[in-house]
Amino acid sequence: MEVILLKDLGTLGDKHDVVKVKNGYGRNFLIPKGLGVIANASNLERLDEIKAKDKAEEDKKIGDFQEIIQTVTGQTLKIGVKAGTSGKIFGSITPISISQALKEQFDVEVPRKKILIEEEIKEIGTYTAQLELHDSVKGSIDFELVKE
Repeated sequence: MEVILLKDLGTLGDKHDVVKVKNGYGRNFLIPKGLGVIANASNLERLDEIKAKDKAEEDKKIGDFQEIIQTVTGQTLKIGVKAGTSGKIFGSITPISISQALKEQFDVEVPRKKILIEEEIKEIGTYTAQLELHDSVKGSIDFELVKE
């Protein structure tokens, strides 16, 4: 059975993706909970309209996205981590932790899916994360890991 996802679902897929799932999973879980609809001809036609509507709403937010980029450009985000004596951190730094730190320090809300960390972070130091808020609005933020 093919289903159009109405929300982001972790490993299954993102919003508006057409995914193939087992009949029981689609019929008994996804559709009743409002997480997906059957991918038939009429729903696939509506999908294009919904994607266009979402794109238009996102385009309206470009000004807000540019303001966020201007706020964080040139700033250094400080994230407290637990680390050993050699400087190796316990745990990991994820887009979620960067998103939370942005909210706390700059009062800026950036969804975790819009934050990209290119390198694996294992030690205390200064790193850079990419913010891809929209196709036309991109930036970066420096963040420093400090020992708690």
